[in-house]
Amino acid sequence: MIEKMTKYSFVLLSGEAESFLKKIEELGVVDITRSEKPVDETSSKLFAESEECRKAVKYLEALDLASDPDQSKFKPSRSDEISDPLSLFQEISAKEKQLVEEIDADWKEVQELRIWGNFDPEKLEDLRSKGLKIRFYKVPKKTYDPSWASEYALEEIFDDGRHVWFVTVSDDPDYSFPVEELPAPENDFKEAEALLSDKEGEHIACKGLLYTLKDYIPVLKKRQGRAEASLQRYLADVGSGKAAENLITTFEGFAPSKDEERLCKAFDSMDGVLYLKDDAVKEDNPPIKLKGNRFTRMFTVLTDMYGRPDYDEFDPTPYLSVFFLLFFAMCMGDAGYGLALIVIGLLLRKSEGMKDIAPLVSTLGAGTFVIGIVMHTFFGYDISQAAWVPAWLKKCMVTGNIAGFDANMVISVLIGIVHLSLAFILKAVYATKKNGFMNSLGTWGWTLLIVGGVIVGGISLTGVLSSTVTKWIIIAIGVLSAIGIFLLSDIHRNPLKNIAPGLWETYNTATGLLGDVLSYLRLYALGLAGGMLGKAFNDIAAMTVGDGSFGVGWLAFALIFLIGHALNLAMCCLGAFVHPLRLNFLEFFKNSGYDGKGRIYRPITNKQNQ
Repeated sequence: MIEKMTKYSFVLLSGEAESFLKKIEELGVVDITRSEKPVDETSSKLFAESEECRKAVKYLEALDLASDPDQSKFKPSRSDEISDPLSLFQEISAKEKQLVEEIDADWKEVQELRIWGNFDPEKLEDLRSKGLKIRFYKVPKKTYDPSWASEYALEEIFDDGRHVWFVTVSDDPDYSFPVEELPAPENDFKEAEALLSDKEGEHIACKGLLYTLKDYIPVLKKRQGRAEASLQRYLADVGSGKAAENLITTFEGFAPSKDEERLCKAFDSMDGVLYLKDDAVKEDNPPIKLKGNRFTRMFTVLTDMYGRPDYDEFDPTPYLSVFFLLFFAMCMGDAGYGLALIVIGLLLRKSEGMKDIAPLVSTLGAGTFVIGIVMHTFFGYDISQAAWVPAWLKKCMVTGNIAGFDANMVISVLIGIVHLSLAFILKAVYATKKNGFMNSLGTWGWTLLIVGGVIVGGISLTGVLSSTVTKWIIIAIGVLSAIGIFLLSDIHRNPLKNIAPGLWETYNTATGLLGDVLSYLRLYALGLAGGMLGKAFNDIAAMTVGDGSFGVGWLAFALIFLIGHALNLAMCCLGAFVHPLRLNFLEFFKNSGYDGKGRIYRPITNKQNQ
């Protein structure tokens, strides 16, 4: 149901805009019309501050002092000496990241220099000045030839079993060696090791400061909240109108009418603020707030995927909630999968990022369990033939055929007819509400023809009405519908001019309606496909058991059963989500005339303690 809104217009001095918006924040229910302008320097700066605070909090919360091998080396810091924790975090975290990269590179260099040991670069240079050149080599063990030592002035430095490191000394200007030369080490091992040790000490100091900053997580969260609130106020201020040489500011806002008394008292107490109020109408483009019970609120997210209703439209969420749940359960069609979804929903409640959708998952699982019992399938097994199932429960299961067709297929089509009939009724009711009865006769004509025909046809099949009575009722419905569709669809013009548009609409409705009804066969097809695939996994798993004796066969059975049904559950969930959405978004919304172009109600509010 769409909550009634009150429109407020505010006039105040421009210098009071900031304090005014802070007071609106505290009220927490007023949606101020926001700017449609591109992001500018001020809003970009506020957004960046909020985002940097969020990143800092996330990083610091993830730090685990207990598992850090260097915790005993941290030097305690006085947290009260830190005046700007965000700037310090950005500086230290950047330095810490750079040190990690440098330490990794220096460590590799130390490992290489460790092979050559300690040497004096000045002595190397002294040898070069005397015409002696030292060359450095590293070759695989299988490539190294010990006979080289008899031909060259060669000294083996290290042999790790896979490679051999050695040097040669020569004063021959025509010197050549059958192995590619390595670059001479630039640093001494001890110097490189000392440099690495210094950087590791800096790294430990940086980590110590970062752990000290963990005490500032609440401060950073508050700063993030202030930045977000300031950004919200700024966008509202940029969207305001200004007059009288920028000295007067006007705002427009909307709030639920149920809060009108409380808000008016608050506005009356604000000095220097003039406000006007009026009932919101569609032309004001008020934000849309939907209200419902605990059940329907879970499905509001699905409505928002298509779009919230206009202010004078109907709220589709109550209808969407019932039929999406039913369609999802029919597409899944397995009571075992329903239990699995209930368990998944309970587990999601413990996840911070997923707990909001956990109730919806459990509800869909409960619906799937009930419909799965009706469709007599439990993890791919047909439980209608199971001896352990009570007789009273078997009476609830749909089996056999109806008019020569599978009963579940016929039920899918019948549910589709009911769904579409409801759409036509809603279209006629809300068309009357918006335009008046006389301006909606064409819509009522189609509703009478389709819904009335379905009702009379259903009653006649029960044998309550005789064929003669049924015939005359159908004729009466046809005549009244034809008058509305072909003559009175637009009462403001000549009735004869309505015939051609009526014929065109008849063609479109007749061809489109048949396709819409047949679309509901997907409920049967998806449920059947999931059940057959589940049965196939059961049969494959059963083949591994052999004679039934305990052994490897039962392990293979368990693996195939679990993995197979896990894959089938995932695929069924995907199809059971997409196709029911399609039936609601296309078939139902199209035939109900639902537009869904309303904007979401977003009051400016301050949820942080600032």
